Amino acid sequence: MSGPGFGDALGGDATPTTSYVLRVNGEARLIENAWIGENLLYVLRERLGLPGAKDGCGQGVCGTCTVQLDGVAVAACLIAAATLGDREIRTIEDLDNDPETADVQRALIEAGAVQCGFCVPGVVTSVCALLARVAEPSEVEIRRALDGHPCRCAGPHPMVDAVRIAARRRVPRQTHSTMMFNVIAPPTSGGAE
Repeated sequence: MSGPGFGDALGGDATPTTSYVLRVNGEARLIENAWIGENLLYVLRERLGLPGAKDGCGQGVCGTCTVQLDGVAVAACLIAAATLGDREIRTIEDLDNDPETADVQRALIEAGAVQCGFCVPGVVTSVCALLARVAEPSEVEIRRALDGHPCRCAGPHPMVDAVRIAARRRVPRQTHSTMMFNVIAPPTSGGAE
């Protein structure tokens, strides 16, 4: 059933649309005839076919829609996609191609921080952003990065442990080989030849 709507009151279709380009996973992607208020999550999932970021709460609280914007973890449900211009958006689909992401995923499994899996793409995205910025984060930094990911299955403690494991794997290991001694050659006798 249809009745008079907002567009009718203004004498036509009042839905403002626009076209723009988003930089997603290293590629320029054209978004055409989009409602100007579409959030980044909707555009990624419905227009670009990238389902890794999930639609959870729609209020930026659950963390399931987390993507990286210029290397910083953000809630895609809170950002109007048309406002992003040339900023670089990176999703879990692109992060999965990064070998360091595998360390984070493996650490989450080892620490028992993965159960239902719904929140995992957002958690991985946030942890990768944190570890790219801070090689050996403190517990406070880890908890701050995970603050927007209230996992109901595993809880926060296994996630913190997983981040510590992943951080240890990323930090270059010091080699503890045998000590090297500087040997001083004896002076040569005679003058320069």
